Amino acid sequence: MASKLTPKKLHFARCVAAGSDYSTAYREAFNPKESTTAASINTLASRLMSDVEVRSRVDTLVAARERAVLASGVSDREKVLGKLRAWMDTAEGADAMKIRSAELLGKSVGLFKDVVEQKQESSSADIEAKLQAKLSLLLASQESKESDSKDLH
Repeated sequence: MASKLTPKKLHFARCVAAGSDYSTAYREAFNPKESTTAASINTLASRLMSDVEVRSRVDTLVAARERAVLASGVSDREKVLGKLRAWMDTAEGADAMKIRSAELLGKSVGLFKDVVEQKQESSSADIEAKLQAKLSLLLASQESKESDSKDLH
């Protein structure tokens, strides 16, 4: 189905998809007279965006831009990884470039993650004392609930 958008509406949709607010896009596409108030431009731009054809075109353009950005990011990542692999394979011996390339490749796939382990040494007597204290609190809490329940009846 062919688009029914006029060249000005298409220009408006492109401006909005590029990140302009509705009023700025309207001014850019329709070049209103200087006597046109900001409120009028806001209203006209809002009405234009409520047009199904215009909204659909803006959504299509935004989606296409997002796909292009994503594809570019993947492409750039692949280029960098390819270069790192090549440098790692062609560097001589324990060349610094070879080591650094291997390190960066490892980081790109998440091989190097800092893991911090905290070990707390406790004797069995300390653990027993802590457990006894927690049990006492739990029993006291339970007794308190039971006494409150008896008071209500």
